Amino acid sequence: MNVKSNIYPTKALQEADAAHHLHPFTEHRTLNAEGSRIITHAEGVWLTDSEGKRILDGMAGLWCTQIGHGRHEVAEAVYKQMQELEYYNLFFKTSHPPAVALAEKLAELTPPQFNHVFFAGSGSEANDTVFRMVRYYWDLMGRPEKKTIIGRWNGYHGSTLAGTSLGGMKGMHGQGDLPVPGVHHIAQPYWFGEGGDMDEDAFGLWAANELARAIDELGEDKVAAFIAEPIQGAGGVIIPPDTYWPAVKKILDERDILFVADEVITGFGRTGEWFGSTYYGIEPDLMPIAKGLSSGYLPIGGVMVADKVADVVINKGGEFYHGYTYSGHPACCAAALANLAILEEEKIVERVKNDIGPYLQKRWKALGEHPLVGDARMVGMMGALELVPVKGDRTKTFANEGSVGTMARDYSFENGLVMRAVRDSLILSPPLVLSHEEADELARIAEKTLDDTYAALKREGRVG
Repeated sequence: MNVKSNIYPTKALQEADAAHHLHPFTEHRTLNAEGSRIITHAEGVWLTDSEGKRILDGMAGLWCTQIGHGRHEVAEAVYKQMQELEYYNLFFKTSHPPAVALAEKLAELTPPQFNHVFFAGSGSEANDTVFRMVRYYWDLMGRPEKKTIIGRWNGYHGSTLAGTSLGGMKGMHGQGDLPVPGVHHIAQPYWFGEGGDMDEDAFGLWAANELARAIDELGEDKVAAFIAEPIQGAGGVIIPPDTYWPAVKKILDERDILFVADEVITGFGRTGEWFGSTYYGIEPDLMPIAKGLSSGYLPIGGVMVADKVADVVINKGGEFYHGYTYSGHPACCAAALANLAILEEEKIVERVKNDIGPYLQKRWKALGEHPLVGDARMVGMMGALELVPVKGDRTKTFANEGSVGTMARDYSFENGLVMRAVRDSLILSPPLVLSHEEADELARIAEKTLDDTYAALKREGRVG
């Protein structure tokens, strides 16, 4: 492994970080005692920390960097835009060329029902917009009683007030008396963890029918929308059984409610299609996007709005009292346009479907033979390894849920690979430009991580 010389004062940076910086999703006493990891450089799929250690970015930043790090074309596009117009807002009957061009490009790339986008600064802001727009739509339709939005337990739709409420993370709900009124949650299609004695197909149908049951229980006349990720990302890369989405689509087709497919993670090539909705053959009315839209080079998000909804908002509505200072920020739009051009010109999405995706999936699923792994799953380039105390028995779980996942994550970082722990599983979502050789290295480090974790658990007597 190549190691660059250390030119950064790691200890001083860690001390200043601890003194002044509150991190997202962090228990600060532990972090400040250990010292934060300081990332100073990145290129392709590799990160470099302040000690000069190279680390393979197995999470693409935070599900973001589809095109990898350090693409000068994006930096140059942003620089050029900032020389022309560094910022202007989209309020007051105003637009600007980058926002117009990006809106036009997104209408071209997204499924055919989408011809309009509402820009935001992130996926969280996009889902706040969804919350507002869904209720506004039904008000305009003369159905103000249709307010309840159905989400799924363990779904993730951001960490703002509306995003946290729409999501089903109980730990987040416990901070701030959430969810807000008007949000209802149903079971997730997590067969490995919650399927019980059912086979995958039967469980997929059961989970889908929980949506129908909830709509009938709440009253279709009260339900405004159903929101779901095509594949749950932050919840642990929950890939639904094959029976799930066809059954959900049938339920939605038969009922007068809106469908929101949260594509913040699954959009822009992650599944081997441009969008997870295309991968599963589902047809949303609203589609939040972010992350891969700019590959994380600058913050930008939005909501794709189907003609069915946009026509009502435009032709029946007055002023929609909603927006953000940085909606459609010119430099962020320039970054997104440059990113999308790279995805298209280098056929990166097609490569995920036909080349690196299948190659990585084969290496990843082979890890399922390890004695610590109960399930190895992957679609496109997002996957999970379920860590279990007794291989072949889904009813057996580790005590102190999350401790083994955290142990494995720490070994992974130490070994030179970023993987994320969710409960007692490891999840992966590398840049889409990963090479075959880098996939081999990723699999090698992942296997070593499993070996290290298994050996530690044997020493502790937690596995046989």
